[in-house]
Amino acid sequence: MRKFLSFLFVFFVFTPGVFAMDLSLNDAIEKIVAESNDLKTAEANVKKAKAQLHAVNANRWMSIDGTVSYMNLINVKKPTDSSGIELPSDIGAILGNVIEMSEIPDNIFSAGIKITQPIYTFGKIGHAVDAVHDAIDMSKSAKDLTLREIRYAAANLYWTAKMTDEVVAASQRNLDNARSARKKLTAAGRANRSNLIKIESDIASKEIVLSDAEFSRDTAYRMLKIMAGINFDEDIVLTDKFPDNFEPLAVGKLTSNPEWDIYQKQIKMYESNAKSKRSGAYPTLAAVGSYDFFSMGKDAGHLFAKEGDQAAYWGLALQVPLFNGGLHSANATIEAMNAESARQDLDKSKKLKTEEYNTAVNKYKHLCDNLSKLNEAYNLAQKAYDVSVKRFAAGQTSAIELSDVSGTLYQMDIALLNAKYNILMSKESIKKLGE
Repeated sequence: MRKFLSFLFVFFVFTPGVFAMDLSLNDAIEKIVAESNDLKTAEANVKKAKAQLHAVNANRWMSIDGTVSYMNLINVKKPTDSSGIELPSDIGAILGNVIEMSEIPDNIFSAGIKITQPIYTFGKIGHAVDAVHDAIDMSKSAKDLTLREIRYAAANLYWTAKMTDEVVAASQRNLDNARSARKKLTAAGRANRSNLIKIESDIASKEIVLSDAEFSRDTAYRMLKIMAGINFDEDIVLTDKFPDNFEPLAVGKLTSNPEWDIYQKQIKMYESNAKSKRSGAYPTLAAVGSYDFFSMGKDAGHLFAKEGDQAAYWGLALQVPLFNGGLHSANATIEAMNAESARQDLDKSKKLKTEEYNTAVNKYKHLCDNLSKLNEAYNLAQKAYDVSVKRFAAGQTSAIELSDVSGTLYQMDIALLNAKYNILMSKESIKKLGE
């Protein structure tokens, strides 16, 4: 029993990957999406666009402005001094007596409130609100586009890491085959020097190939962990495998794309902005109301000793812009030209994205059609290698021929992996562009 427990301890402590995290393609995509800074930025842009709607809509509602002021008049000596202007003595005497007899208040307090409610702005506010609605829709489409790009990049990271796993395995098999050939050569007691040198050279070069493959695998895994928010010390196992067969895709023509939606909303936004700018030349009708209170006193303590004066009014106000040097027309033209530029960008995007989509569809079909031939070529290369190994073991062929056949088998192995990777990424491109 004690030996069994010791075995378990050694097994769990020194066996790598026992507690490794299983990571499927869908799990990797969801983790990368959750960690994406680009998606968080896109979400913030949606919130910002919605906040702009609140800001523009605020112009529909009444504005209330209040003012409160207090003034203390500074006593000026000789208020009847004419500063160089001579007044008749009788007038100066009269003013002096009036000022001395009257009590001029030194402290003045005033408070007022003014209310303005827009009634009709001839489209200035309405078109601006329409433009912001289009901006919100545009930000949502941008978020959708960002999400598609992230999911595509996540799939690329996953299948790249998976392919490096397979390349390492193929490189290891290729190296093991060379080592096995050396073992058979030396075990037979007929170690021809030229054959032995050739095999040793192959082993050295294949060790380098394996080392490079391992480095690429480690790099791919690190990048996958970074983007998925997985700790570097965490071992992961990619559970999804490269399929052996691929089904035909039922796809039609590309009719929509988030990038097209962005440009379409952008065109509408600029057109609404142009209407809003043009409406700036029209009048604005508003209801207005005002109330003001005044109080004066010899000192601050007696400001409210008696009732102050009050004033109030309400009515309609029509603000009519008379001349602004063509500013509204110029701004409207700028927005209209922005709309035309967006229209050209949309036309260009439709051409490029349609071609990109069709290329991805055709590439998927082309690679799938060639996959069976590639599998057949790989199987033939495997058979040729098996025959060459037997001939080499029987002393009927040289190490050079065996090396050539082994190299062909390795190349076919890598070519088959590349084909499967390209098929999967073509499918992801179709999903990114057309779903």
